[in-house]
Amino acid sequence: MAARYRWTLRARANQLPPAGDWRTWLILAGRGFGKTRAGAEWVRAQIESGRCRRMILAARTTDDARDVMVEGESGILAICPPWNRPVWRPSTRMLKWPNGAIAMVYSADKPDLFRGKQCDGAWADELAAWRYPEAWDQLLLGLRLGADPRVVVTTTPRPTPVIKELMAHPTTVVTRGSTYDNRANLAPAFFEGIISRYEGTRLGRQELYAEILDDNPNALWQRAQIDKLRVKEAPQELQRVVVAIDPSVTTTGDEAGIIVAGLGPDGHGYVLEDATIRGSPHTWGSRAVQAYHRHQADRIVAEVNNGGERVELTLRTVDDKVAYKAVHASRGKRTRAEPIAALYEQGRVHHVGTFAELEDEMCDWEPEMPSPNRMDALVWALTELMLGAAHHVEYAPNLWG
Repeated sequence: MAARYRWTLRARANQLPPAGDWRTWLILAGRGFGKTRAGAEWVRAQIESGRCRRMILAARTTDDARDVMVEGESGILAICPPWNRPVWRPSTRMLKWPNGAIAMVYSADKPDLFRGKQCDGAWADELAAWRYPEAWDQLLLGLRLGADPRVVVTTTPRPTPVIKELMAHPTTVVTRGSTYDNRANLAPAFFEGIISRYEGTRLGRQELYAEILDDNPNALWQRAQIDKLRVKEAPQELQRVVVAIDPSVTTTGDEAGIIVAGLGPDGHGYVLEDATIRGSPHTWGSRAVQAYHRHQADRIVAEVNNGGERVELTLRTVDDKVAYKAVHASRGKRTRAEPIAALYEQGRVHHVGTFAELEDEMCDWEPEMPSPNRMDALVWALTELMLGAAHHVEYAPNLWG
């Protein structure tokens, strides 16, 4: 029974902690590599050995922390043996082990929660996708207990400033790995699905092979440009807020792009949220309506080239009182995207925090390629807010008048 839970007998060499004196172990690896298992096993080893008594577990969102780090198939509850499994208290976001050690769970979407929190060890998941980089700074400031406080970072790589700085730091040890390293433990359907989606693409080099990509020279957007315009918060008094949808019209769980953006009193656009979700029409319709109310938006804008009247019917099923506009693309994707890219070049669009997946799509997309969902929704949102009737888009009638 003990052998079943002995990680050193099952792990690959690149899933085990490096030797030597390090402060940060950065695991940059492709999807399905086993990053979560490596992070969870490191936490377990620190607790069981007594090296750590107070841990912090941090993920991009509260849901990610719970569903992946704690309750996931490779999360802490699943990998700990029955005789030393912690008690999970979701209401207080705390794991408590039989020896008294605890781990507190935090969301990087709320950087202020890290202030004043001290620990002697930490696990940060998907750091490259954290919306607010200051959450990482606050986590490090709290890593000050014990004789040798350390942090493990498990993430798919992206060329963000935080990742670049971390890689260059002398106290960081970097482990690299690809999806293929863990092929023997992956379900064939998962492996085939992930390969069919990413293999042979620039994004595949990032998502499968864990390469940190430079900007695509043929893309309309560049990361340095987005970083330069990035802000921590939007103006308090936004003139308008819209939720834009590039809908999925299938029932098979395709991804629907959902972007929330606002128009500031300075005439600039502010990207407020990426609420993109994979699921049925009712799933993405509910997500869009929730975003509409959360941001007190004045309109939902949705492309209806494929879904037609069904898109509005989906939204009205969730809430028949939302303000809605259907837009029909009468021109090519490049023609629609270029004016929005020009707004970025003019310094008139700001991302409020980091939107990793959206920015990946923007900086990887070439005008002759099929356009991805998040980017399409972004274009519709900013077109509605900043270009309006000057942009050649045909507007479909509202079925409810």
